[in-house]
Amino acid sequence: MSVNDPTHALRRLARLDSCALSDALDKLSLAGCVTGLTSVSVPVRIAGRVHTVKLVAGPAPPSGQPPRHLGTAAIEACSAGEVIVIEQRTSFDGACWGGILSRAARMRGIAGVIADGPVRDVDEARELAFPVYSRSVTPRTARARIHELGTDIPVQIADVIVHPGDYALADASGVVFVRPGRIAEVLSVAEAIAAREAEMVDRLVEGRPITEVMGAEYERMLGKS
Repeated sequence: MSVNDPTHALRRLARLDSCALSDALDKLSLAGCVTGLTSVSVPVRIAGRVHTVKLVAGPAPPSGQPPRHLGTAAIEACSAGEVIVIEQRTSFDGACWGGILSRAARMRGIAGVIADGPVRDVDEARELAFPVYSRSVTPRTARARIHELGTDIPVQIADVIVHPGDYALADASGVVFVRPGRIAEVLSVAEAIAAREAEMVDRLVEGRPITEVMGAEYERMLGKS
């Protein structure tokens, strides 16, 4: 099986955590790690390919078309196991995700949502056991405050530009995005880091002192390739 096969890459990605991936990005001098997006519903790690939603301030301009609620096109674009990533970086306190969206996404088998902005209906997401990661929470509706500029276009999450089709992993430590063209390389480095740290744990269990286990070798582990 090719190292670039998406299904194979996703299986490998799901076995890692955000810390190993972040370390791999550091070692390879790549961007992609985002701090401050936390789980607000259920503490479930999510990993998958990305569909994006970009939101901007203000009510949607007249278009002659029936209004469409933000996020709905992304849900319909997703296959099971994929992840919706939302940019809501306006100054308006309006939720970019809510309860009915969570229910529809859960029914479609979507892995979860990552939102750089506020979300609402958190209790409902918890009842559904649907993973939602966000910058904050609010009860305020999006109506008349923000609207969707586009689906499956590049979005900015913190200081990272995320494209549709990128790989994403979110857990209790943070969120990491990886471009498809670098996923095989990043996974290989992250797996080597995770294996090295597992060996270190084994040495601790054997009774080796922490100063020895986390000595100079550990400090050099992320030296640039």
